Amino acid sequence: MPPRPTTVSITEFSVAEAEVGPYGITAGPDGALWFTMVHSGRIGRLAPDGETTSYALESASGGPSIITAGPDGALWFTEFREHRIGRISTAGDITSFSLPTPDAGPFGIALGPDDALWFTEAGADRIGRITTEGEVGEFPLPLSGAFPSAIAAGPDGRLWFTMNQAHAIGAMTLDGEVTVHPLPTPGAAPVGITAGGDGAMWFVEIGAGQIGRIAPDGKIDEFPLPDRESRPHAIAADADTDGGCWFTEWGANRVGRITFDGRHHEIHEHDLPTPSSEPHGIAPGPDGSMWTALEIGSVARILTW
Repeated sequence: MPPRPTTVSITEFSVAEAEVGPYGITAGPDGALWFTMVHSGRIGRLAPDGETTSYALESASGGPSIITAGPDGALWFTEFREHRIGRISTAGDITSFSLPTPDAGPFGIALGPDDALWFTEAGADRIGRITTEGEVGEFPLPLSGAFPSAIAAGPDGRLWFTMNQAHAIGAMTLDGEVTVHPLPTPGAAPVGITAGGDGAMWFVEIGAGQIGRIAPDGKIDEFPLPDRESRPHAIAADADTDGGCWFTEWGANRVGRITFDGRHHEIHEHDLPTPSSEPHGIAPGPDGSMWTALEIGSVARILTW
């Protein structure tokens, strides 16, 4: 396993009032960071020079949750309570698309290998697909009450997603065929998921305080965190050659990083500067650092060297 970085520096940037709740975060095609404000119905932008802008959605109570860059140069996001998918251009122009299924509760969203946006419908046990023209398709899951949460494109051409209440990981082909992988740990409650640099999918188990890894063939490894009550929430791969992933510990006010060489794993955790900052989304930024959204009205830059 390659040597670990010797220094980690975490810097917080205030981007909004504490009560608006920065939640999901992603790098935009314009070199800025874009994030959702889950409690105020806004989308925020942090420019490389530190300037912050926010854009109001149609509803202040829509619950914008996860955001990702689309193939069309815009940002796409879910509105959990308004049951819509949103699109915002880098100039701030917003378009919303209502979903066919009532009470869909879209949460996770990711760019698929077909240049469409794929999303979870936590309230309807479905996976949805929307083209950049706004055409929506939905695929039912073979389980009820599964609460599909985060979703990510895998290296095998499938969409992989967590099923929080079914304590399982799902994989769906582009034509809607689903494979379900139950997790070994009861009450795992997986949330975030990402494609790792090692060809596997990595996910967090908020209910069990573990990081999980699932290979394309369904083989699962689980790695307990030192604090099993830390409530890991989101996870994202970084650009390092060792295939490491960063994750947030919502219940412990920390971020962590995990590496695995096929036999041994390492976990390194880092306290956030402000107590009770409630870290949620995490993503690599356009500057090569990792960034996390803090519900206290800030985002934090995690720099390693």
